[in-house]
Amino acid sequence: RFGNEAYAMEECIAECAAAFLCADLGVEHDPRDNTAAYLASWLTVLKNDKRAIVTAAAKAQAAADYLHGLQESKECEAA
Repeated sequence: RFGNEAYAMEECIAECAAAFLCADLGVEHDPRDNTAAYLASWLTVLKNDKRAIVTAAAKAQAAADYLHGLQESKECEAA
């Protein structure tokens, strides 16, 4: 499964969600050595589907919103 377009799309969504959450939380992004390899696999997906980045960003935002919702639930329970 590693290396196919579906996997690349999942990774793109996960990385976008992580970037959104880091930005919201004020956490600095620390790219890893394999970041360039991930980007190369995403380029294949993006070249084959011009709307892939829009889809990935929407799904990433939904994931980030879900995680924010979990945090808000925990804060309400603690209060």
